Amino acid sequence: MDFKTTDLCDEFSDHLQVAEPIFGDYGGEIMFSGPVVTLKVFEDNSLVRSALEEPGAGRVLVIDGGGSMRCALLGDQLAELAEENDWAGVVINGCIRDSAAIAEISIGVKALGVHPLKSVKRGIGERGIPVRFAGVTFLPDHYVYADEDGLLISEKPLI
Repeated sequence: MDFKTTDLCDEFSDHLQVAEPIFGDYGGEIMFSGPVVTLKVFEDNSLVRSALEEPGAGRVLVIDGGGSMRCALLGDQLAELAEENDWAGVVINGCIRDSAAIAEISIGVKALGVHPLKSVKRGIGERGIPVRFAGVTFLPDHYVYADEDGLLISEKPLI
């Protein structure tokens, strides 16, 4: 799938949400898109693992980690799991770790930054709910389009 977020904005701007430019690109794929699956967690990545263990079918896992910069919600093992299970990408309102390894894995990863500390594992969080960060609202089954120029959200597929 080949697209440019700039072209999508030019053609569909009235039907898009455009995320604030707060994310860094960390995965081996800079361009990715797919239907949204949402998680809301805080410094606990148990539900991240559970979601990424499922078949991704080209979906994008959107994680509202509350913007925490105190630990990572995704590391190289979970990124490899995402790739193996055919997830298109992961968008994190929080941090990752193992950034050099993740850069070699063929998935898209956008996050606020990197942090070496792993998260706790308590199994606390919510799945399949609207989450809001970066000035946009992510809803399950909406679509994410991401590349080096930004991140867009659409109610329906654009390409």
